[in-house]
Amino acid sequence: MNQLEVLEIARDAVIVVIKIASPVMLIALLVGLTVSLFQALTQIQEMTLAFVPKILVIFISMVVFLPFMLATLMEFAKQLMDRIVALG
Repeated sequence: MNQLEVLEIARDAVIVVIKIASPVMLIALLVGLTVSLFQALTQIQEMTLAFVPKILVIFISMVVFLPFMLATLMEFAKQLMDRIVALG
């Protein structure tokens, strides 16, 4: 295994992490932006109002996107195992 293969595996791992994390992070960003806009418009500065909706939406989105995340991670693991088998 040379440096090029190691860099390719690392690049693929970073892409998989981005693919897995991006749906939940984007949803959390949109909910946070919406709550912040609501707080700015209504002058309500309650700290828990910013966290509770985001926590609920992140939990729900994790449940919804879990099959996609698991499939992506399993595909990456399979490719990695195939490379390990090809080496030996």
